Amino acid sequence: MAGNGRLHRFFLPSLAALLATLGCKVGPNFQPPAPPPVTEYGAAPLAPLGEGDAQRFLKGQAVSGAWWTTFGSPELTRRVERALAHSPSVASAQAAVRRAREDVAAAGGTLVPALDAQVGASRSLPGAAQGIYSPYTLYSATLNVGYTLDLFGGVRRGLEGLQSQVDFRLWLLTGTYLSLASNVTLATIQEASLGEQLLAAREVVSLLEEQAGLTERQVAIGVKSQGDLLALQAQLAGARAALPPLGQQLEAVRHQLAVYLGGFPSEGGLAPVALAGLTLPRDLPVSLPSQVVQRRPDIQAAQAQFHAATAQVGVATAALLPQITLGASFGPQALTLQDMFRGSNETWGLSFGLLQPLFHGGSLRARRRGAEAGVDQALADYRQTVLAAFANVADALDALRFDAQAMQAQVDSEQAAARSLDLAKAQYRIGAASYLQLLDATRSWHQARLGLIRARAARLSDTTALYAALGGGLEGS
Repeated sequence: MAGNGRLHRFFLPSLAALLATLGCKVGPNFQPPAPPPVTEYGAAPLAPLGEGDAQRFLKGQAVSGAWWTTFGSPELTRRVERALAHSPSVASAQAAVRRAREDVAAAGGTLVPALDAQVGASRSLPGAAQGIYSPYTLYSATLNVGYTLDLFGGVRRGLEGLQSQVDFRLWLLTGTYLSLASNVTLATIQEASLGEQLLAAREVVSLLEEQAGLTERQVAIGVKSQGDLLALQAQLAGARAALPPLGQQLEAVRHQLAVYLGGFPSEGGLAPVALAGLTLPRDLPVSLPSQVVQRRPDIQAAQAQFHAATAQVGVATAALLPQITLGASFGPQALTLQDMFRGSNETWGLSFGLLQPLFHGGSLRARRRGAEAGVDQALADYRQTVLAAFANVADALDALRFDAQAMQAQVDSEQAAARSLDLAKAQYRIGAASYLQLLDATRSWHQARLGLIRARAARLSDTTALYAALGGGLEGS
């Protein structure tokens, strides 16, 4: 009896594992969607950006992983690396990946037989029918083996769906990296732009203060009227009033940067970044559409969701089919603890179960139809994500094209306004120009200067947007 128990104890799990390998997997096998049949992102063909600072598109070249280094700013690189290492958003996404992996590991345990040890004691009073008239205690120690055969692959389809959720979480993590790097880069560009605008506004204040001092002296000797002085003082007051809002915006951006970097605004630690310290990348890689589909985190995340939906059809289909369970138990039973480990007290048992769902109020078939609808939904969501991604790339390419034109126009405008201001200042000193002409020239130069600063920042920002739209060069891992 004991030998037979040991035989079944080792034979049953081996048999179960063998039968599982022979089982099929019902439901559709996942196939990734084919890349979109397009070779361009927009209607306009790619052309070199010759206006302003020259840039050129490199069609078919992939974006590098550390694309932020192309801006040539060590401080920007330090910020991005610090953010990727310390941001709570990254830690949250990483924890989600670990959790998804453990869900896979937990589900994978159902593919092998379960082994449990059970020790117990029971006190019974059978009664006269059994010929026993006094209570007795029965001691037992058993090993129980149970296994549900995955003949139709329902468990494996469920495991496949959970693994696709790991892929989904990995791509969300990659998207978090990309979003964080983009946000830090854009905020740094905005910080540099606001700093440059604040400097330009202070230069205007200094210029108007100089002009007001000159006008005061001219009023004192009767060359200029009091009205000229009052007009300049009003202009000066307006220029000073523009400083606090710019300062507030600058501090708000620095506070946001601190959050991106995983720190508190009070901790500081941000070295200043000048707009001139950010180099506009000359070569801009433009990945092929098929490459973008493979590298954009949102597209790959949508594909993982599509995969998960496909696997759920197999799970729902397997629930309609027979389920076979096998079990075995082995262990001693005795009326005293001393007799527990005598060989003659060993017992064993085998069990077999077959379950065929017959009637569940239509719920099982409804679940399968729902799973099939989930596949249609996930595929539609995937296609929508691809369309939006390609529009995103097209927008970034067009923005850079128009940015180049706008920047060249702003360069010309600023140079002309600067020459006009120098001429107006020289004429005003000798009385050949009125204060209105001087104020108009100063206002024009200031607006042109701000326009040039914003145009340069826009071109840097849209370059960042292109890197992000192409997937940023980061891989899911």
